[in-house]
Amino acid sequence: MTESKKPSNRRKFLTNLTQVLGGVGGVFSLIPFLKTMSPSARARSAGAPIEIDISNLPPGSYKVVEWRGKPVWIIRRTQNMIDKTLEEDNQLSDPKSLEEHQPNYTKNKFRSIKPEYLVLLGVCTHLGCSPLYKPNAKSKELGLDWKGGFFCPCHGSKFDLSGRVHKGMPAPYNLEVPPYYFVSETKIIVGENGENV
Repeated sequence: MTESKKPSNRRKFLTNLTQVLGGVGGVFSLIPFLKTMSPSARARSAGAPIEIDISNLPPGSYKVVEWRGKPVWIIRRTQNMIDKTLEEDNQLSDPKSLEEHQPNYTKNKFRSIKPEYLVLLGVCTHLGCSPLYKPNAKSKELGLDWKGGFFCPCHGSKFDLSGRVHKGMPAPYNLEVPPYYFVSETKIIVGENGENV
């Protein structure tokens, strides 16, 4: 009788061992499948906030960085550029930035937290072209009444030095201001709204 129990115990042991190894193998085979369902590191970083160093940005210059696959312009305006920023007059479609979704800190003529620094998405609100930065006034290309700003050569939209669209342009809205805030005097975080931090 003891001889008949031995094969039975061995069979149970081997059966249980096979089931455990099969279960472990099943779990390991699910791992690659589950990894494909989560976003890649590149996709996660594409939407993540970015830190931008502005310590080496002299007045009158600008830099372009990429956030969410779009160009972000950081422009350090001179006092002359700040003075030339258009008042709320009949040249602008939306001088107070009330149209579309804009952060609360854009609801001033400079459309920025600090008048010296302008942060914009470099994408025209008409068809997504990339406008050109044309800070100099009285341009042959743009006319003697041009006070400086942004010009989209694809369809002719003009924006002032704060990214506000002129009346009668194909672009329906002002250039978008992404969410951002100053971490320090020399660093900006783009991608997070400073009002929520």
